[in-house]
Amino acid sequence: MAETADRSHDSVELYRFKRRIEELEKLQGQGTELITIYIPPEKRLSDVVAQMREEHSQASNIKSKRTRKNVQSAIEVVMQRLKMVGETPENGLVVLVGTVQDGTKEKMIAELIEPPEPVDRFIYRCDSRFYLEPLKEYLEEKDVYGVLVMDRREATIGLVKGKRIEPVKRLKSDVPGKHKAGGQSQRRFDRLIEHAAHEFYQEVGEAAREAFEDVENLKGIIVGGPGPTKEEFLDGDYLPKHIKEKVIAVVDVGNTDESGLREALMRAEDALKEADLIKEKKLVQKFMEEAVNGDLAAYGVDEVEEMLNMGAVDTLLISEDLEGYRAILRCPECGHTEAITVEKEEDAQKHVKECPSCGQAELRVDEVKPLTDYFIDLAERVGTKVEIISTETEEGAQFLNAFGGVGALLRFRPR
Repeated sequence: MAETADRSHDSVELYRFKRRIEELEKLQGQGTELITIYIPPEKRLSDVVAQMREEHSQASNIKSKRTRKNVQSAIEVVMQRLKMVGETPENGLVVLVGTVQDGTKEKMIAELIEPPEPVDRFIYRCDSRFYLEPLKEYLEEKDVYGVLVMDRREATIGLVKGKRIEPVKRLKSDVPGKHKAGGQSQRRFDRLIEHAAHEFYQEVGEAAREAFEDVENLKGIIVGGPGPTKEEFLDGDYLPKHIKEKVIAVVDVGNTDESGLREALMRAEDALKEADLIKEKKLVQKFMEEAVNGDLAAYGVDEVEEMLNMGAVDTLLISEDLEGYRAILRCPECGHTEAITVEKEEDAQKHVKECPSCGQAELRVDEVKPLTDYFIDLAERVGTKVEIISTETEEGAQFLNAFGGVGALLRFRPR
């Protein structure tokens, strides 16, 4: 249950992070006046503030009076915010500050983001748009995978975290190479080779256990090598059962050093992608079975909202491509409310009408939210797990097209 809850939380957080970056990407300054700063965890914020003072002084040389004013104002906001933070967070800090165009008006944006992974280098940039490329990398797969590449000569063990491959251990074997002995000498030599290989496999198995056993969020292990050694190793009892069960791909690679780790990762890309998609496919298949043949599924905006409000939903499913808005209309006199779905945010105003409950006033648009945000907020209020469903699988596309992109697996069916 804990794994499901964590996955649900990660799914929602990833969606929100993605949406925020998409919003930031749309922002633009009139000149090179949007400031982006990436601060690694080892850099003191007081040092950054000191550097910003120098930048503030240098900005006085900017020829355009308007750009000069906006850049200096942004730098002042940066210094104020960093002083309020005090100490650099564990993973560092990303600072986005500047004056952006908002229609015909201008407004100051000040965003401080604590990234989910450590910032690897200090970056200061002033441009007409925020520099978001490093932030976008956090949208990519961030689960940890183990990689083991081996033959009878050597083995290398590593961990993959996002785009980073961290070598953990490299082992050399004492397994003899080829020989030209014959007769009994050959058989004796063969036995020596097999015994040495057995001992090396045991050593690799123990090193793999130490490397992978206590890793949080370890989603799978890739095993690679240039010949049959990897299969011999896996067919034996060299890996503990709970570690062996995490092997999700066995691939052929040409090297068994650190370069082999990256090669194994590249060859296993489909398997890594499939690992998450398989979980998602099974969840959508379960929903579809219940929707067609069972009783513990609901779909469509109105029915799912009703089930959520009744506390009947175990897992809420939302397509990543869900479009539209949910608008709440409210009567200022009697408090009567109605929820409607519209294609565009501005369409909500077209549904204003006389209150059907008291008839004393017109319903007013009280709130308009994207459907995805609306349902996530509602689910969180009632303690329901949320899964954002991609459209990369046939099941995910069918969920959007046939069920409207909003569905629920129920704990019970209210009568």
